[in-house]
Amino acid sequence: MDIKLFVNITSRAWTVPILSSLHAGIPGRQAPLLAATGAGRTAFAQSVDHLISIGLLERNPGYGHPLRPEFRLTQQGIVAAAIANKIQSVSADEDQDLLRRSWTLPVLTALNTPRHFSDIRRDLQTITDRALSQSLKSMEVRNWVSRDVDEAARPPRSIYCAVNTGRVMSSITAPEITFA
Repeated sequence: MDIKLFVNITSRAWTVPILSSLHAGIPGRQAPLLAATGAGRTAFAQSVDHLISIGLLERNPGYGHPLRPEFRLTQQGIVAAAIANKIQSVSADEDQDLLRRSWTLPVLTALNTPRHFSDIRRDLQTITDRALSQSLKSMEVRNWVSRDVDEAARPPRSIYCAVNTGRVMSSITAPEITFA
């Protein structure tokens, strides 16, 4: 999977929990998925529509009612759902708010090795400096990322590294994602 697709997947708050739930065997209908994820109806519908539009989810033909469709993973969705399930399995309930933010997982993927801000920015081409800065700060507060200052460099530069839960998530996503 390439980083652009991964960024696109994580751009909606509930896509990772939905994919993980489907991978875990939760039926592909709205009520069971809503119960499993805890999403609101509107955000859930937007996330499902997004997953359909990027080709990871499809309506299951011949199943469900037109107003209550059933969904299933596509071939590409099966791969993404396996990654999502691994991520969900290592994250605690209190971490879910951070995981639902757009840039958390792509930034952690870029931090599979210690990196400077500009290197992360270069890998995640569509991220703004502000979004990257906010993402790194929020993960630093949660102790998923550590920031050290390279005093030997002139001017001094920050080096970011995934630690603790962030390191575990980075090790899950980094082998699966290519920066091309």
